[in-house]
Amino acid sequence: MSRIGVIVCHCGSNIAATVDVEQVVQVAKTLPHVAYAADNKYTCSDQGQQAIKEAIVEHRLDRIVIGSCSPRMHELTFRKMLSQTDINPYMLEIANLREQCSWVHKNKAEGTAKAIDLIKMAVAKCDRDQPLFTMSIPVNKRALVIGGGIAGMQAALDIADAGYPVTLVEKEPSLGGKMVMLDKTFPTMDCSACICTPKMADVGSHPNITVKSLAEVEQISGYVGNFEVTIRERAKYIDYSLCTGCGLCETKCPTKTPSSFEQGLGLRKAIYKPFAQAVPGKPTIDAEHCRKLTTGKCGVCEKVCPLGAIRYDDTDKVTAETYGAIVVAIGYQLIDWGSIYGEYGGGRYADVISGLQFERLVNASGPTEGHVVRPSDGQEPKSVVIVKCVGSRDPEHGRSYCSRACCMYGAKHAHQYLDKVPDGRCYVFYMDVRTPGKGYDEFYMNTQHDGALYLRGRVSKIYQQNGKLICQGEDTLSGQQVTVEADMVVLETAMVPANDADRLGSMLGITRDKDLWLSEAHPKLRPVETNSAGIYLAGTCQGPKDIPDSVAQASAAAMKVAVLFAHDELESNAMIASSDVALCNGCGACVSICPYSAITLEEITLRENSKKVTRRISKVNPGLCQGCGACTVACRPGAMDLRGFSDEQIMREVDALCQW
Repeated sequence: MSRIGVIVCHCGSNIAATVDVEQVVQVAKTLPHVAYAADNKYTCSDQGQQAIKEAIVEHRLDRIVIGSCSPRMHELTFRKMLSQTDINPYMLEIANLREQCSWVHKNKAEGTAKAIDLIKMAVAKCDRDQPLFTMSIPVNKRALVIGGGIAGMQAALDIADAGYPVTLVEKEPSLGGKMVMLDKTFPTMDCSACICTPKMADVGSHPNITVKSLAEVEQISGYVGNFEVTIRERAKYIDYSLCTGCGLCETKCPTKTPSSFEQGLGLRKAIYKPFAQAVPGKPTIDAEHCRKLTTGKCGVCEKVCPLGAIRYDDTDKVTAETYGAIVVAIGYQLIDWGSIYGEYGGGRYADVISGLQFERLVNASGPTEGHVVRPSDGQEPKSVVIVKCVGSRDPEHGRSYCSRACCMYGAKHAHQYLDKVPDGRCYVFYMDVRTPGKGYDEFYMNTQHDGALYLRGRVSKIYQQNGKLICQGEDTLSGQQVTVEADMVVLETAMVPANDADRLGSMLGITRDKDLWLSEAHPKLRPVETNSAGIYLAGTCQGPKDIPDSVAQASAAAMKVAVLFAHDELESNAMIASSDVALCNGCGACVSICPYSAITLEEITLRENSKKVTRRISKVNPGLCQGCGACTVACRPGAMDLRGFSDEQIMREVDALCQW
């Protein structure tokens, strides 16, 4: 027979102000199997925990019910306390008398009655608690970082500097992401490449980092400490072990095609490095535009290569490796404004460009060597309109959220234009100006002092007339319609999730929010963790943010990985799903609903009526299962149960509430 101890906490006045604690204790003493009941001012304190330990010995208790604050706050505290006694740490129930009772009631009589019901339910469930045990999971101390932008590079460097090997997977030919495409960074106007390329070089030369460019993660299985990852490296058609990156092949290649790095404003060769400081510093062949690979003709690069590094017969390389932790840093992409903003020309006008295209125009290493010119005719624009919030804060056409960095991008672009074209006129259409970072507001004010004219309102239409771009909008401060003739229009477009976010999120068991960004476990308390243990987020894969925030989050994710790798073994979750072989019919409903891919169907051989029978049953991976309970609801024959929250335990709570 169970011997249950009940302790009701005052929590100072948090509970006691709205609950008659002494009355709750008196009722608890009358409940079945309760051998001891008492109250305590602060149960979570050292003195409070010591009192419980002494009561366990004195009254020979074998399970404990504590009426206090949320289990999320102190359940682990009390489990650690029980681990120092003869009671199994999972023979514990927390009745939430603070968040679920005292904090939501003003009437003391109502609060007391509800607290009594909560204690009754906890006692009834506790009577059916069973000892639960964890298992040890070995930790493979190698990390995988997906994405080679500034966040991915920072995370990889921090983990590598901690002494752990890292594999960095980047889908583009070079590291750098979007940051390396920028000209300057606000508010200090540092050269973006000057601060980004040294970090790229550090990553490429770090002895603990293996860079896999032109690569993608194809498959992920396993669990924290032991993720089995399949990586596909696309064919580069060049032997990197021989190539020195001399560039002779690029010089002689006769084929040119638009450069994605230059945002379509410049050309590159079919064999190319995206930019001069690329890491890896070796070219790759674009199979789609290479004449040798498409027609069988040409082959100039093979002829001129002094080391014979060209490999036209190269194929994709697939590897499978084990990692203990994964950092997701896949970044963002810009919204496709051309398809959703027909009123802005819908991509028809060459001189209506995105902010990232403007970055390449003003960049000294860009297609115009830093000269601000119109893409249509190469002439210097004497008037420029900058339109902010294109796709942001616009639920009708784009996204409802703010992209955070666009206000500062707009101010920076206005400053850069006026610096390059001193006699030019710059108009900035805005909804609101948001400058929350250090030195940001001062930078915005300086842009106005430079001569940028800010007009509060949206641009309703852009059309071409007499060689000019006519921007029709409004100035809500004056209440007047505004028409501006511009030589060029720069659209500060919204950040949206990367193309790969959905595929990778599903593969990794990471949920996505309403705007389709990858979701963290908790926005305040666990901002870089996910609900899948051992998987962390860094940078703009989680939501729009600027460079400092991305770097800070990357270092935070790296720290989480280092803490994980500090242990040789991990303790698994004891409160996980389990399958009753006798009831399971192998329907697979639990497999399809499990958000963590923790359940698989396996064939087993059983002896039934003296005959061997082979059938399918569900098997739970204890390393992957997070104890969410979704499978128990989906299981039609009732074979799935959740340890610590079994059907019998839940029904005992219901019965206690209804009968006593």
